[in-house]
Amino acid sequence: MSSNAALNMVALGTIVRREVMRIVRIWSQTLIPPAITSTLYFIIFGAVIGSHMGTVHGFAYMAYLAPGLVMMSVINNSYGNITSSFFGAKFQRFVEEMLVSPMPSWVILAGYIIGAMVRGLTLGVVVMLIALLFTHLHIAHPLITLTTAMLTSMVFALAGFVNAVFAKKFDDIAIIPTFVLAPLTYLGGVFFSISQIGEPWHTISLANPILYMVNGFRYGVLGISDVNIGVAYAVMLFFAVVLSAFGMWLLKRGIGMRS
Repeated sequence: MSSNAALNMVALGTIVRREVMRIVRIWSQTLIPPAITSTLYFIIFGAVIGSHMGTVHGFAYMAYLAPGLVMMSVINNSYGNITSSFFGAKFQRFVEEMLVSPMPSWVILAGYIIGAMVRGLTLGVVVMLIALLFTHLHIAHPLITLTTAMLTSMVFALAGFVNAVFAKKFDDIAIIPTFVLAPLTYLGGVFFSISQIGEPWHTISLANPILYMVNGFRYGVLGISDVNIGVAYAVMLFFAVVLSAFGMWLLKRGIGMRS
C-alpha cells in the first residue's frame, strides 16, 4: 500500500471512529428513542390493529409489518445521523479545516456515510430483535436482506449529507424529514401492501422510491414483494450512484461549506 493510500485509510478511520463515538456518547438520544418508537408501532399497529387485519400475502400482519418498520428505522436514522453530524461540523467550522487538508473528498464523504450507516443498520438490527418479541421471522434470502438494508442506508445517508450541505440553520435540517421523508415513508408500503389500494394511488405509489427499498427488504425477509426485485435493486443503485456523484461535486466545490 502506498503512503498516500495508507494516510487516506488513517483519515477515513479517524472520521468513522469520531462518528461512531458520537453515536455511542449520546446513546440515550441516538439509540433509545427509535427503539421505543418501534416498540410502540408494534404494539399499536401490530398487536391492536393487526389483530383485525387478518393475513397479508399469506403472512400474519405482525410479520408483514416487521420488515417495513426495520426499514423505516434504517432510513430515518441513517438520514438523521448525518444531517445533525455534518451540519454540526459546518456550524463549528471544522469542515473548512477538512476541506483544506490533504484528505481527498471521497475520504470525507465516505467517513460520514459509513458513520451514518453504522447508526442506521444498528437500529435496524435493534428493531428486528424487537420484532422477534412479537412475531416469528425466518430470513428467506439473507444476502438480499443484508444488501437491501445496506444500499438503503447508504442512499439516505447520502441524501442526508446533501440536506446538511444546503442547510443554513438547524431548522433547515428538519424540513425534508418532516415534509418529504415522512410522507414518502408512510406511503412506501411500510404498513400496507399496494395491492390493497386502488387507482390512482396504486400507480402513484410506484413512483415512490421508498416502496422499492421496503419491498426489496421484505422480499429478503419474507420472500414476498409488491415489486420486481431486480427493479428494486436498480432503483437503489441509481440513487446511490447519483447522490454519491452529487455529494462528491458539492465537496470539491465547497458549496455551502465555506464562509
